[in-house]
Amino acid sequence: MDNPVQDHRYLIIDQFTKQAEPFAKKSSQFVREVFEKIQTLVHANENDVVLDVASGTGSLAVEFAKICRQVTGIDITPAMIKQAKILQKMNMLNNIKWDMGDITRKLPYSSNSFSIVISKFSFHHLLNPLSVLIEMNRVCTIGGKIVIVDPTPPPKKAILYNQLEHLRDPSHVKALTISEFDNLFRNAGILILERGFYRMKIGLEDQLQTSFPDPTNIEKIRRLLIEDTKNDTLGLESYFEGNEIYFSYPNSIFVGQKI
Repeated sequence: MDNPVQDHRYLIIDQFTKQAEPFAKKSSQFVREVFEKIQTLVHANENDVVLDVASGTGSLAVEFAKICRQVTGIDITPAMIKQAKILQKMNMLNNIKWDMGDITRKLPYSSNSFSIVISKFSFHHLLNPLSVLIEMNRVCTIGGKIVIVDPTPPPKKAILYNQLEHLRDPSHVKALTISEFDNLFRNAGILILERGFYRMKIGLEDQLQTSFPDPTNIEKIRRLLIEDTKNDTLGLESYFEGNEIYFSYPNSIFVGQKI
């Protein structure tokens, strides 16, 4: 009997095992800028205990560990955890702990354990984002902060955007709009304190080399982005620079508080 949840879990592990090394290199290019944008809203300090949910190659966890007391990262993909440990060693940090685990199940931590619980670029891979957000809220301390960073396509362009991203990465499920995230936080019983927005520019060829799409989909992806350069059909503000297509993801930062 087919099990869609288990099938999707295998798909994520397969995709991110292949992506681990190139993703680690790409993440290092953007992480400091992204962390600074997050920090202007979160104001993490030396007293904070942080959980990074779906921590990937660990780049964001490492930035938090430079200023916070303790950081834990949890991810389902062993190859990602391997890259995270390499990065931790490079930065000579001893206040990070890495756990292997499936964030779509109950998080393996006690309630009220972390003052900041964050997840970056993971929610568009989730079949049930509400259940994950509820768990993030559970393990957060009262008055602590729950932070989500994820692409938020314009509502009228979300269908095409999600089609593109699924062609590029079959583990992509759905990128939520800003209003859908607002509803998600509300349904999880979390008060939204702050919202931020930024764009992350990337070249198409770099992105393709990182995400390993089905080769039969590459031309479809290229055509969708060429159309976006003409009519902004995807909300990615795509453009040509010479023969190369560049675009920018519309990323939002949501900072909620456990009440």
